[in-house]
Order: sequence, then structure tokens, then C-alpha cells
Amino acid sequence: MEARDIRRSLEVARRDGAAITRSQKYRLYPLVVDRAGGVRLWDPDGNEYLDWMGCGGAVPVGYGHPEVRDAAVAAIDKEYAHPLVCYIHEPAVELAERLIELVPGDFVKKVWFGNSGSDAMDFLAKVVPLAAGRPRIISFIGAFHGMTIGSGAVSGHGALARPIPGGHITKAPYPNPYRCAWGPCDPEECSLRCLDYLRNELLTNVSPADETAAVFAESIQSDSGEIVPPGNYFPALRELCDELGIWLIFDEIKTGFGRTGRMFGFEHFDIQADAMGLAKPLGGGFPLSAVVGRVEIVEVEDLYTAYTLGGHPVSCSASLAFIDVLERDDLAANAADVGGYLKEQLREMQARHPLIGDVRGKGLLLGVELVADRRTREPATRDALRLAYRCFELGLIMVAFGNVMEITPPLTITRSDADEALAIFERALADVEAGRFDDAKLDGF
Repeated sequence: MEARDIRRSLEVARRDGAAITRSQKYRLYPLVVDRAGGVRLWDPDGNEYLDWMGCGGAVPVGYGHPEVRDAAVAAIDKEYAHPLVCYIHEPAVELAERLIELVPGDFVKKVWFGNSGSDAMDFLAKVVPLAAGRPRIISFIGAFHGMTIGSGAVSGHGALARPIPGGHITKAPYPNPYRCAWGPCDPEECSLRCLDYLRNELLTNVSPADETAAVFAESIQSDSGEIVPPGNYFPALRELCDELGIWLIFDEIKTGFGRTGRMFGFEHFDIQADAMGLAKPLGGGFPLSAVVGRVEIVEVEDLYTAYTLGGHPVSCSASLAFIDVLERDDLAANAADVGGYLKEQLREMQARHPLIGDVRGKGLLLGVELVADRRTREPATRDALRLAYRCFELGLIMVAFGNVMEITPPLTITRSDADEALAIFERALADVEAGRFDDAKLDGF
């Protein structure tokens, strides 16, 4: 477990560094994936890893699921590639009908297809002001909606701060129970203060309500550290939006399709979305995104916005197979069960390890926040990098965003897998806390 030979992996990593731009990379260790199956990965040297990252949530039923694979192969053999923008193909039609049935909302809906979460949110950033006849949008500090100019502009994440967003977008504080913008307070009080600021400052003095088309939100802010808002926030925000004629748009790219223990993350708050962006798990491991929303939002007269390979028949076929597996095997319930077990075990671990400041999340979207001091809550960002690397060395793949360790394994993970991962995680945590880590390993990451 200690002496893993990764010589072949390091050679591939060297070639990667010479040929592929760093702008496309968020690498915390030299993992090279040669093959994968279920919830496990193998590198070219034959080393096995348990995957707690799950490709950021994009392989919901694990790697190489036979039903998803068979559906994709059949689509390749039958038709391979037809541009939905020019032709009609049944997998896209069937998937659109399926999504309309799955998404809550007692109103007429239609579907738009793309290739990634970024282009789904970019589409919404384009169409919502035109559909509403109002030029402004409100989104949240800490939001990560994508990498395009449009989706990046509605984001409020530090990784996307350098490109200058549009002046029509206003960022509001997101209610963070562990680090409320207004200082330490009761979680529901944090919600009320954030909502009061949105109503009485932003919608009055910055983005007037009668000029604001929509509020964009993640039901759980994932890339900012799995921030779960207090339960009273979104119902109150939904009520405020309805009062002012503002649409409430959800980014369900990471939280959708059972990840949080419900089909969609916003369902935990017993509300409806006017439209939502979907991606990551949607393609069952293949590139695919969608927007599902009110027809008056997604179908704007005289507006054309399409991608040549958006709604690709192979991806749509894989998606239909994935949704079949998700529903038949009740993977949302498995996410709730195994995720609840993981959270419970991690909170017990927190009592033994002072580096853990908070454990939070829903289902199999979990975050472990590391702090240098529990009293001051000073972020232990460097320790998060050390911990991610040490887990890699011991055979567990996970990612750190800032000082938060993110856990998003395939929804097929078992309690036995969870126990194996927890043992590795705690061993790595103990090594980092004891200073048994060579920081030179982090050079270049």
C-alpha cells in the first residue's frame, strides 16, 4: 500500500505536461487512468484506486456499466452522428419527453440540448433576459456555473473571477451556515439576513426588481465547498421571486439525478424551478447537457442557439439507459443511505481529528472542511492539498476545492466500499496531521 510503482504513469504525465495546456487542468497528483470499472480505476502501472471523485459526478452508475455501454454501442452501430440542429433522431426526442416527465412543475416545458454544463448555463444566461424582457440577472457569490463567457459571468467563484462579467449581473451572498457573510449566527437567521439584503438592497438599489429577469442558483453550492443552505432559504426565495415576477433558475448540473438523495437537489426544499440546467450525470459518462424549463423561457422567438453535436444520438441513448438504471435500482435511495452513513462516520472521525472543522452535504455530495483552528475557522488549504495527495498514494481518489475535500463517488457505491475509503482517508488524515508528508511532492500541482 505504501510503495506503489508509478514509473509508467510519471512518463505519461511528463508527456501530458509538454503537450496539453495548463489552462485545461486542475491536477492535485499524477494520476494517469488506464482503465476503469465500477467504482475503481487502474493506472498504467497496474495500481488500483477506489474513486471518491467519480469524474466530478459525471459517472453516476460507475465506469463501464453494461447497460449504458450496450446502449451507446448500439447507437454507434446504428447511426453514430446526426446533428440534431438539422435532422430529427428518436433518441433525442425520447430523452426530451423523459426529462419533461421527470422534472417537477405543473406548466408546459420544453428541452434544449448541448454538450456540457457550461453551455447549458450559457444558454440560460442568453435567453432568460430576452424571454423576460428584463435585462438583469442575480446570481450568488460562490456559484460555479461554467467555463464559457456567459456561464462564467453568472458565476461568483474565485476560479472564474479574472474574466470581467457583464454589468447586468449582480452577485448576492449565499447563505452559508458555517461561514455566514454576516458573522456567526443561527443558520435560519443567516438565511433571513441574506434574503433581507437581496430584497431591500440588491433588488432596490442595484438590480431593480422590475428590470430583473431571474435569480440563478445552485441548490447546493458544490465547487465552493458543498454548502447546504438552511432549509428556510429557498422556500422564502421562491415566494419572493413569485411576488416580484422573477424566474428562479436552478443549476442542477452536479446535484441532479439522485446525487443528493432526491432526483433533483431543489426538491429537498419542496419548491419548483422555472428552468434548470442539467449535465454531468445526464449522459451516463458521455458528453451531454440539457435545459428543461418553461416553454416561454426556452423558446424565444427569432433566437437561434445550437451546437452541432448537441444532443448527440450516442449520448442520448446512453442517457436513456442511465435513467432506466437510476430508477430501477433506486440509486437516489442508495445515495441517501450510503451518503448518510459516510456523513455519520466522518462526523465521528471529526471528534478524533482537529483538522476537520465541518462535515456537510446531502446524499453522495459531501464536503469535509479542513481548518487550522476550530475556534477561528482559519482555512487549512495547504493541508487539503497534502491530504488529497496522500489519499492518492494510499489508493483513494478525491479532490480538494480550497480547504474542502469533496466526495462525489458513483451512486452505485456500497457501504463496504465506503468503509474501505474511510479507512484510507483517516490514515491519510493522520499522516498529514502528524507532518508525515513531503511538501516537495506538491511541486507542479
